[in-house]
Amino acid sequence: MTITRRERLLTALAHQQPDVTPWQIDLTSEAREATAAFLGHPDFELEIGNHLAHVGDGWFEDLGNHRWRDNFGVVWNRSIDRDIGNVETLLLPEPDLANYRFPEPDLARNGRRLEQMLAESEGIFTAGGIGFSMFERAWTLRGMENLLMDMVLAPAFVDELLDRILEYNLRALDHMLQFPVDCIRFGDDWGQQHGLIMGPRLWRRFIKPRVAQMYARVKAAGRFVMQHSCGDITELLPDLIDMGLDVFNTFQPEVMDVDWVKREYGQHLSFYGGISTQQVLPRIAPQDVRAHVLDMIARVGTDGGYLVGPTHAIPRDVPPETIVALIDAVQTQHG
Repeated sequence: MTITRRERLLTALAHQQPDVTPWQIDLTSEAREATAAFLGHPDFELEIGNHLAHVGDGWFEDLGNHRWRDNFGVVWNRSIDRDIGNVETLLLPEPDLANYRFPEPDLARNGRRLEQMLAESEGIFTAGGIGFSMFERAWTLRGMENLLMDMVLAPAFVDELLDRILEYNLRALDHMLQFPVDCIRFGDDWGQQHGLIMGPRLWRRFIKPRVAQMYARVKAAGRFVMQHSCGDITELLPDLIDMGLDVFNTFQPEVMDVDWVKREYGQHLSFYGGISTQQVLPRIAPQDVRAHVLDMIARVGTDGGYLVGPTHAIPRDVPPETIVALIDAVQTQHG
């Protein structure tokens, strides 16, 4: 009997050993284009065999000249980074919401995209998602330095801002949970190379109680909770486990001791990532990729609890030869 990719990932998330460790390989647009050209195969991603299909809330409008506006009105300049970009102008130059109008979630659009994903993803683990789900959404409106200072100098404003973001998120979330997705994936970067951007005290004061409300909605609906955060957030893992987190991504070996994290928290959490896009994939020889991937699977994937993949969408500085070697390594783990 053939096991589906969804069944394989569900086995891993139950902390049981699947037939092979499930994988997920995502690429930035420039890495995708370079690999397609290298292979002479524009649709090569369809053959990776990824285990996760994902659709997120929100949208971007093309303004031309490498500028895109998101559904909160934030304009992103993508002349350097084509996938995310840099915020051009702060919509909240002062700690005051009086002149800003919050958007409403486009539930009809989200519904169409969720229905399409589900129709196209038979046998694949599916996730709805909310990116920029709290801290990131706040700083894209206010500016990161300003928001960090506001946490100390204007906490009432930060509470008001985050509550309005939470209100938006819960509306989008409740709608997503009407669809038979397996998981909700939240994206919100809290970490840096060493520790948290805002520190643990301010994270627990401002971010934790609101994220906990979102997790609670997902858990009440009987779905998995996945959290993406770049950086070293090791000190938050006990909080996140208590809040109901099931899967942590990005699981970066250059900023956290992945072996210790697996031993300490592996009975409660599953991990997604582990193959560094910062220190490994841009530097490793293609012929060494397989050994590196199998070593990480042996260290982290034993007894399940692991979705192997790059720690982020593969960036443009990773050669196509290395990307092809990575795909081959996850597809032929027992070969």
